[in-house]
Amino acid sequence: MAQDINLLIGGEAGQGLVTIGQLLGKALLRTGHEFFASQSYHSRIRGGHNTFAIRAGGAGPFFAARESIDILVALNAETVELHRGQLTDRALLIVDAAHAPKLPGVIPVPFAELGPEKLWNTAALALLGQILGLPPTSLYRVVEEMFGAKHPEVLAENREIMEKSREWAKTGVPAHDFTLTAPTPHSRQRLLLNGNEAVALGALAGGLKFCAFYPMTPATSIVVELITHAEVMGCVIEQAEDEIAAINMAIGASFAGAPAMVATSGGGFALMAEGVSLAAMTETPVLIVVGQRPGPATGMPTRTEQADLEFVLHAGHGEFPRAILAPGSIEECFTLSARALDLAERSQSPIFLLTDQFLADSARPVAPFDPTAVTPVKIGTDPQSVATPYRRYLLTPDGISPRLLPGLSKHLVVADSDEHDEEGHISEEHDLRIAMVEKRLRKLELLRRETVAPTLEGEKGAELLLVCWGSSLGPVREAAATLRAQGRRVATLHFSQVWPLLPEQFLATLQAAEKVVCVEGNATGQFARLIRRETGFVMTERIGRYDGLPFTARFILERLQNPEKA
Repeated sequence: MAQDINLLIGGEAGQGLVTIGQLLGKALLRTGHEFFASQSYHSRIRGGHNTFAIRAGGAGPFFAARESIDILVALNAETVELHRGQLTDRALLIVDAAHAPKLPGVIPVPFAELGPEKLWNTAALALLGQILGLPPTSLYRVVEEMFGAKHPEVLAENREIMEKSREWAKTGVPAHDFTLTAPTPHSRQRLLLNGNEAVALGALAGGLKFCAFYPMTPATSIVVELITHAEVMGCVIEQAEDEIAAINMAIGASFAGAPAMVATSGGGFALMAEGVSLAAMTETPVLIVVGQRPGPATGMPTRTEQADLEFVLHAGHGEFPRAILAPGSIEECFTLSARALDLAERSQSPIFLLTDQFLADSARPVAPFDPTAVTPVKIGTDPQSVATPYRRYLLTPDGISPRLLPGLSKHLVVADSDEHDEEGHISEEHDLRIAMVEKRLRKLELLRRETVAPTLEGEKGAELLLVCWGSSLGPVREAAATLRAQGRRVATLHFSQVWPLLPEQFLATLQAAEKVVCVEGNATGQFARLIRRETGFVMTERIGRYDGLPFTARFILERLQNPEKA
């Protein structure tokens, strides 16, 4: 059987477990192996129970986490107790000899003899490399890159404990079958990215020039990635005093001609709702990225959920068009963020990108993106083509009016948050109000034409059709593959855009299936309800998850076998 090795590093925040995981991931990337990395962490700087999981092997590529554990690195005793039930029959347990339990496969490591406690995570990294059969040079190189030439003494300490760990492992690690087989050569180099990094890179490739934000998990790392490239790309990043200021700054920057976005989560987006309506009324393009996490209120700040769909769909008072894209992979995080930025400009409307903590923090190797394949947004209209007096809100057949940038031509650019006439001046004339509402709503036709069709994998008219949206794509595909291997006729239908919905793109597929099950990370079946509202098709069976944890193939398969648990 192809290798599918799941290792999990567990401990408290501050013990360096993320460092182990990230460095190991880089080494796996550079040696050509397939893997999928995911994180689980408490919302505290130190303490709590955090994990970093890596799923690797020749059975990849992998697009989802796995629940059972083959190699457990326990940086504290609590990790053993919390995860011993997930250990497979052949599992190895790496733990400090001072508190090693009497369990099968335990490896009691004398960390205190190998070096100081601050370097135990580096020692664990070397042990993992030895078990997986990675070349020592690949691990040394990533550690060297982390510390660089500025800290030669720290680098020497780390290298020394890595050497001691490797030597100890030659006799201290029992026989096992976790040595990774030689990877299939890749014709191109690959990038190690998580979802948030891909969102940032996609937005930059699309022409982003301004981002305002107030820090909020899990969206903050989008902005951190933007900051890394801001100077080279000519992008301005502004940390506002709150989310209300952030959305208004982005609208102001866009009004002045800078393609703009905000990045937030549900609680922060709640404060932005009035700004969404402002962007709609002034017809100012803005990209709003909402990284979902469990609510209500502060909820579970570092966990995942898909429960903000209806909130984002209806946020902002009044009636106006919008589009909501929901990437299901790291590749889609890149392409759809660029697409959303462009769509915002062309529709002169607020456009949403809906992600979640699972997708934000999950990483795997991807083929390098081609930024030249993305056409940066085209800002505004040529002033030479506009008649005087300039009418910013000219009534047009498609609802799209000529957008000029203030101060760059002889024309006076007027905008107002009140209802207005074609030139932008406040008006309370009722017939004009009707005309302006209908004008704005006509822009929905552009959004409908640009709607990304859902992706069907498997045969139309299958025995079982699993419907999903956003980040649940990977686990759903893996569950479907497992069922197909058992001889079942199973298909998947994934929506990477959840609004607008065009029944002609998918309704016949739903109707052709013998059984349809909707898989989504919330308690009330928000997407299933939306499908019913727009098409009349009722998905009577659904699998929901709302404990803060991401979907896995095992979770889905168990609920399919026991529908009462779903």
